[in-house]
Amino acid sequence: MYDVAVVGFGPSGAVAASLLGQAGLKTYVCDKLTSVYDKPRAIALDHEIMRVFQQIGVAGLVLPHVEPFTPSEYFGVDGQLIRRMTMVAPPFPLGYTPSMVFTQPPVERILRANAQALPSVTIALGVELISLTQDKDAATLQLRDGEGRAQTIRARYVIGCDGATSTVRSQIGVELDDLDFDEPWLVIDVLVNEQGLAKLPVTSVQYCEPERPCTMVIGPGNHRRWEISLKEGEDPLEVAKPDAAWKLLSRWLTPQDGELWRQASYRFHALVAHDWRKGRVFVAGDAAHQQPPFMGQGMCQGIRDVANLSWKLRAAIKGEVTGHAAEALLDSYGTERKTHVRDLTTRIKGAGAVICERDVGKARARDKHMLDECGGVVKDTPRQDMIPRLEAGLLCAAAGSGRGTLFPQPRVMQKSGEAALMDQRFGYGWRLVTDSSLETAVKHGAPMTTIRLGNDVTENDGVTALWMKKHHCHAALVRPDHYVFGTAATASELDELLADWQRHWPSNAVTGKPETATAN
Repeated sequence: MYDVAVVGFGPSGAVAASLLGQAGLKTYVCDKLTSVYDKPRAIALDHEIMRVFQQIGVAGLVLPHVEPFTPSEYFGVDGQLIRRMTMVAPPFPLGYTPSMVFTQPPVERILRANAQALPSVTIALGVELISLTQDKDAATLQLRDGEGRAQTIRARYVIGCDGATSTVRSQIGVELDDLDFDEPWLVIDVLVNEQGLAKLPVTSVQYCEPERPCTMVIGPGNHRRWEISLKEGEDPLEVAKPDAAWKLLSRWLTPQDGELWRQASYRFHALVAHDWRKGRVFVAGDAAHQQPPFMGQGMCQGIRDVANLSWKLRAAIKGEVTGHAAEALLDSYGTERKTHVRDLTTRIKGAGAVICERDVGKARARDKHMLDECGGVVKDTPRQDMIPRLEAGLLCAAAGSGRGTLFPQPRVMQKSGEAALMDQRFGYGWRLVTDSSLETAVKHGAPMTTIRLGNDVTENDGVTALWMKKHHCHAALVRPDHYVFGTAATASELDELLADWQRHWPSNAVTGKPETATAN
């Protein structure tokens, strides 16, 4: 009997295994493949995901395989610039470059090795899920290894991280809602030599051209990716062959300018699971959603899923919350993630609509409208402005602009005088963060870390002060996944906030003593 079984050992499954294993939960992970795919699929990640990597202890190992995402420039019908996507200016709010590109195979190997090193995690590679049933006590997984041998395990909960064709999703009868996007594209990855690099743009580019919309992404080092839309009647298999791929790339490169790394035809979809939980079984990652790649959020979405779910499973399994409160906490996973994914996918579809317009007249009207909106001068738009906040789920009742947003991670001074990122210094549980203008004696009686900025703790870069000023508050109650449960501007509002939190997190269901954290 395991606490949690994770089906699928891609990036989402590996992060889930590490988060659960760190919590000491007895975790089983299986994957029908025996090794990491040796070519890149995901190419983008963001600072929220690096914060999760920091939490599981691999950020330093991942950083050598990461580079800042260049700006993305959108060019219209007649080659004019119509949009420019950039990143927020420093100081960076979460402690890392907000938008990044990375090389997937080595990063995925790092994530796997991290999970495999945890004593409470069991990894079974070359093992396929055949059937999944559940009763009032646990789920039963019937498995088969590469030599056809059958085995059975039981787990209190199951997470399906097994991709777009998810067996877990099929076994529990979850349907996908179609958000009405279906486009055939060819993705080509090239390792470009020095001669070829001299020919290419120095920013990533969206060619919003009706004849053949396409994207060029600058990856780490000499890695360049093209996403090229296919025309009606083009055979996806034929265009992925080397000669055909080079023909499509001839606008930029010749075969003498680099080496093909991967060519793959896809249908870009916008799909979201109708249900994210059935009893003891959850879906996450590509098993729960698929979106067009125009904002590079595919892998990020999957890691957000498991970061949201893992701490809730830990709380339920370890009895931090029990009974109806535990069930409500687990249900909040689907409520939060489904709404967030649908919102972000709708925004990604909007970006896709800009890129993919095939009608020349409509495309010219689009270009004119976008230029008119900015007065003819294209302004930088930070990519992170596209990411929505949480709008439903485990959030306080009182409205506030900070509620449901990601809380910043400032650099704070330690006793030694050295600076450290806030999570590294104060941990990853529930945190109450106040500034010096709100004097408070917290009496909630629950295992929560209180961080008083400005007195006991000094932040180096002012990102939290700016965040609180923006959201007109002096205190924020932050969840273990770094999303803000709620904010308060006065001592009485803080009392109301903590009382609201206690209703979701009943004091008779938790153990431990409150802790006040300082940098001294």
